[in-house]
Amino acid sequence: MKRPDSRSLREALAREASAAGQSRMLHGLAHGVALPDLLDLSCLNGDVGGQRLLLVTEDQFLAGLALIAVDGLAEAVVLCPPDLAAEHLPVIAERAGATSILTDRPRSALPGLDALPLIDCAWPPVPAAREPEFERATEWLLLTSGTTGVPKLVRHDLAGLTAAIRPRPEGEAPPVWATFYDIRRYGGLQIFLRGILAGGSLILSGGSAEAVSDHLARLGRHGVTHVSGTPSHWRRVLMSPARGLIDPAYLRLSGEIADQAVLDGLRDAYPRASIGHAYASTEAGVGFEVTDGLEGFPKDFVGRPGEVAMRVVDGSLRIRSRRTASGYVGSDDLALADAEGFVDTGDMVEERVVDGAARYHFVGRRGGIINVGGLKVHPEEIEAVINRHARVRMSLVEGRRNPITGAIVQASVVLDEAADPAPPEEIRKEILAACRAELSPHKVPALLRIVPRLDVTAAGKLARRPA
Repeated sequence: MKRPDSRSLREALAREASAAGQSRMLHGLAHGVALPDLLDLSCLNGDVGGQRLLLVTEDQFLAGLALIAVDGLAEAVVLCPPDLAAEHLPVIAERAGATSILTDRPRSALPGLDALPLIDCAWPPVPAAREPEFERATEWLLLTSGTTGVPKLVRHDLAGLTAAIRPRPEGEAPPVWATFYDIRRYGGLQIFLRGILAGGSLILSGGSAEAVSDHLARLGRHGVTHVSGTPSHWRRVLMSPARGLIDPAYLRLSGEIADQAVLDGLRDAYPRASIGHAYASTEAGVGFEVTDGLEGFPKDFVGRPGEVAMRVVDGSLRIRSRRTASGYVGSDDLALADAEGFVDTGDMVEERVVDGAARYHFVGRRGGIINVGGLKVHPEEIEAVINRHARVRMSLVEGRRNPITGAIVQASVVLDEAADPAPPEEIRKEILAACRAELSPHKVPALLRIVPRLDVTAAGKLARRPA
């Protein structure tokens, strides 16, 4: 099968329509549409040709329809995630040079944007006013996550966003993709594009409006085969009694460190599935995927020839490829890459030997270090040890201020209530004993709490307070 290269999403749909027919679907929480129908239908009520669009919708499904409709016509589209603070929109609009807002919201919900005209985006779609033709390579502008204040704008194009997508092998059934991510973030957008370009169907999440059990039930009804989410998403799945409602052939983890505990848990829950954990970021794009069932990645990934080049400098992973963003928008003083084109990801790795083979293990973010009496602590390194306990489903390690050492290590732990019960105090002692056996003394939690749940951000990651 030909590699899924296309100048626009509509062009990709047109090519696949004749091969796959009307069976290809895009499913939202409340609506669904046959993907080939979007060649003749539109959810927009205005002309987007040549415009720089701020895409601001409550409904993720409408956002997906809009992306298909505007790609190749608009000059640029800014993908605004649903949790973006309204007060940040005017700054983002100015940085992007926005000329119109593509939205399902009323004007009153968009403060500070009165000067920009609205283009309504609504269900149901109506026959397109004209047959759109490819006119330009639309810029895809995504917002960075995990930062305080106004997020930065990162520029991608369709060719770079789809460079990691491989063609479906000849004779293989069309996949039914699903993602726990929102498609207006980089991780979710990758799965959205796979659903469109790989000749299959796509099921969108319901976000905060849909419980994990309800989402799994919906995925099961639609016959999902490929599912993507963060490790935190997957830990919630493993805690859900509804986890058996799906029987996927492929599971993908990205967005956070995939430790051995979550990989082993998924292998036990879904024995027929192929499991991969991918490294990607909004700035660096898709770096690589690991499919051997082990945390971290082989050392020989670094420096090997191929379309993605990697380095480790002072413990930080750096990536250069066609998949990386071309730069920041509206922040001319910020350099996205160094003089050789490498993006400093800020993700810290450490070389270890596992069964005689050298691997790099992710230990945390450079900006997430806890300082305990002048000694550095990566929270994720401690969480990986805690998560290996048979009763633990999730954990969160944070720094807590201390007048003597500056900070101490505090851990919050969610237990698997379905497992053979043991007194919480006994489990707490076992976790701390494991930490003392595997970690330096300053990394052992001084406080350890058993909690019923942990907060997860709208991006699907553990909600961490600034270190």
